[in-house]
Amino acid sequence: MHACRECFSAGRLAARLALLVMLMPGPPADAASAAPAPALGAHVLLVQTEGKGTSPAVSQPLTTQASGSSLLALVSSYASNPDGPTDSYANHWTPLGGSVVYRNYEGRFDARAYVALSVKGGPGHTISVVKPGRPAGEISVPFIEITGANQLQDVARNYPGLSLAERALNKFKRGWRKLTGVALGTSTVLTSGAVTTTGPATLVAVWWGDGRVLKMTATPGDGFKLIDSFLDLPPNSGVQCAVAVKQVAVAGTYKVSWSGTPAQGAILWLFAFQHQAR
Repeated sequence: MHACRECFSAGRLAARLALLVMLMPGPPADAASAAPAPALGAHVLLVQTEGKGTSPAVSQPLTTQASGSSLLALVSSYASNPDGPTDSYANHWTPLGGSVVYRNYEGRFDARAYVALSVKGGPGHTISVVKPGRPAGEISVPFIEITGANQLQDVARNYPGLSLAERALNKFKRGWRKLTGVALGTSTVLTSGAVTTTGPATLVAVWWGDGRVLKMTATPGDGFKLIDSFLDLPPNSGVQCAVAVKQVAVAGTYKVSWSGTPAQGAILWLFAFQHQAR
């Protein structure tokens, strides 16, 4: 009888231990799966129009993450203002290739891209660009935070212009306007280069139109969402720009097409930010 009570007690103990094992949390996930997926953070488009600029050009302040983010900035201005960006948290900025010179402006304007990975941040976060050549000149600077990202996985840059068919059609429309006084709108679709991701990523697309126009549109397709733009320029002019983003959950190859009016060429960038386990 005593032995049976021991067997009963041992059985209850085994059942309790099995229940505890079931309730215990499993082994921790690996660092890659535990890390937050990259996402769009704070962002601003710094704009100074022609003849009304200052040096340095300084953005409106943002509140960025204290850590765990990466930053992207692009600068388009006079080529005589070649300086890269600095920010108020003294992060290190790396240029992404050389500058791209705008067509049909006699080499006077260019655009450049910079990245800062795994940065420090916080309230009052600004970006600034010194303008030694033309302090009062026009400049546009998109400043974008990508939270949860510590790697620029891929980048594509291209400068598509108008096709021969588009040029011919636009020439006809300009002639028609001169002949009849009736304006026929012109348009074009420009497609970026492709980037390849290995997992969840934040894609950032930037459009820099090169037309000598003041009013325009630039609309991204392929699931990208416009977040910042300067497309309605004042009479004294400025640097037209549009920025769009897209979140992707799986590995793949991606690009973006921009629809715009009136027809113009554009410098296009596409960036893919990811988190890489260290």
